Amino acid sequence: MPKIIRLTLFKIPEDAAVEETIKIYSTLTRDALKDDKQYISVAKAERTYKDDRNQGFTLVARTVFNSVEDMNYYDKDCEAHKKIKALVGPKVAGPPLVVYMDAE
Repeated sequence: MPKIIRLTLFKIPEDAAVEETIKIYSTLTRDALKDDKQYISVAKAERTYKDDRNQGFTLVARTVFNSVEDMNYYDKDCEAHKKIKALVGPKVAGPPLVVYMDAE
């Protein structure tokens, strides 16, 4: 079963909030636990270039999961993800764009 690569694009207008989000994502592989074990292979967020083609998206988060089931756990039950949403969610302008695919 291939790993899952997930890209989440955010529109975060304030530079300080973008930096805060990058820092939060840098600890996600350590902080996100499923059955008391780390389950996220890669979690990294980066600022986008200032370019009209970005359509207002200012941050891209790349997360790699071992399975779709792990990604679904992250979305529904992960305490670390809930904390991220609570901290970052109010600073995001509009819903994020989420796409995912098999890593092959």
